[in-house]
Amino acid sequence: MARALSLFWPQPFLALVGWRNPMLCKMSIDSHARKVFAAAVEAVQPDRVVQQSVERNGDLVIIDGHQFTLKHNLHLVGFGKAVLGMAAEAERLLGDHLVKGVVSVPRGIQQTLQKHGKNHLLLKENCCIKVMEGAKHNLPDADAQKAAEEIKDLASKLTEKDILLVLISGGGSALLPAPIAPISLQEKLDVTRKLAAAGATIQELNTVRRALSVLKGGGLSHYAHPAQVVALILSDVIGDPLDLIASGPTVQSEVGHREVLSVLERYKLLNTLPASVNYVLGRQSQRWKGNKNETDKSEHVLNVVIGSNSIALKCAGRRALELGFHPVVLSPRVCGDVRSVSRLYSLLAHFACSQEEPSPEIAAKMLRLGPEVGVETWDLCHTMEFLEKGRTEGQGAICLLAGGEPTVELTGKGLGGRNQELALRVGLEMRGLELPPNGPVFLSGGTDGQDGPTEAAGAITDGGLYNEAQAQGLDIDSFLTNNDSYTFFSRLSAGQRLLVPGLTCTNVMDVHMLLIPSVPINKSQPTHRVCP
Repeated sequence: MARALSLFWPQPFLALVGWRNPMLCKMSIDSHARKVFAAAVEAVQPDRVVQQSVERNGDLVIIDGHQFTLKHNLHLVGFGKAVLGMAAEAERLLGDHLVKGVVSVPRGIQQTLQKHGKNHLLLKENCCIKVMEGAKHNLPDADAQKAAEEIKDLASKLTEKDILLVLISGGGSALLPAPIAPISLQEKLDVTRKLAAAGATIQELNTVRRALSVLKGGGLSHYAHPAQVVALILSDVIGDPLDLIASGPTVQSEVGHREVLSVLERYKLLNTLPASVNYVLGRQSQRWKGNKNETDKSEHVLNVVIGSNSIALKCAGRRALELGFHPVVLSPRVCGDVRSVSRLYSLLAHFACSQEEPSPEIAAKMLRLGPEVGVETWDLCHTMEFLEKGRTEGQGAICLLAGGEPTVELTGKGLGGRNQELALRVGLEMRGLELPPNGPVFLSGGTDGQDGPTEAAGAITDGGLYNEAQAQGLDIDSFLTNNDSYTFFSRLSAGQRLLVPGLTCTNVMDVHMLLIPSVPINKSQPTHRVCP
């Protein structure tokens, strides 16, 4: 995979946008942060990513450099929270060759899109694609299972002359439940819930989930054989692993019997499994049965990630450049406990905003934290060197971007999500730094527009957060202990720091942003390498 770090140094373009424009400081840095976040979300809109990935030339369609011939032989299936908009654009581009389609989408999504004026993400009334809603509260249910059965039936009837276009986005796993008989949907759900509660990793959950599923782990592509399968994927998983996104229905991945039993034994669940699960796991035969050739060929499947956190960050960087900031992308793989993540960002802020030579201890602390939160040492070193160069050479304001999906340890029953808690913790740790426009601003927002069960996607904060809260009688520590970040930001200055973009129609995890103003430095201080 290409390095996550992206540095932009196009000097002629910087001159055009007013790189050293003094008016920058008079404008609201808060509004700049919101505009950059909006650009990230806009870059991964479901219709936009499909439009940019599908090239139509007469009866030919080109996807990721591969060419396919359309002869009224195109079928479409999809599953996920953003799939309806993806299907609408696919129908617009390829509808004259579309024979039939089925998409499984969240309950109420069509009404929600209409309510918010997002009609361009809806299918036409006379479209041959059947829309099936299910998975209320993002949990597999009978309606989603019925949709999965219709998708399987459509795929099973295809021939070598057909093309199956598969649209996949986050939430696709819950919208494509098809347990192997005689396992019931509830039994499968109970097993995976117990694993999750016991602390199983996403890889371990996927291992068991695939073993109990008909369509996951390459099952869909198996049933579609010998048709050509083309999957367009909007990724909501760190690193974009194809086998984990919606549990990889188009990624061949047969699960070993011993591997599954090992996971279940590790979490002491072997003796509590339903009889149906024991029966399926006890069989030595393959998951799939029917009239399909068992020697499926991988060349009949093309998986293409068309939207991801990396793409969102790249476009956010372009918008930051237009606004007069010099952008740098740290990593799209940030993960781990929100406390450690917030510590890393606050250290980066102190490092970048120091008017004197930063203490070597700050760099050392960041290098120790990096691997803990998913940031490679190589990327962190180059980012620190970039910040140091900007600090010592007076390159101007900087926009540091990152993305991923940190985790929050629940210790209370408050209202909020990982983005609002991250912003709250970073703001607390930036205490003592100058206030904007002379000091840094931090933003954390979920690209799905909803951070936890709230209307907010995240929040924006700075070094003045602590004093602002104190002046308004708000005890930050008590809110953090109760995981009540949304209530805190709602009460603080009438909610002005909340990030509320509304319905975004997409999801590629979170965007983190640190806007750093041009810092006057003491050039009498010697500079040292920040990395060995």
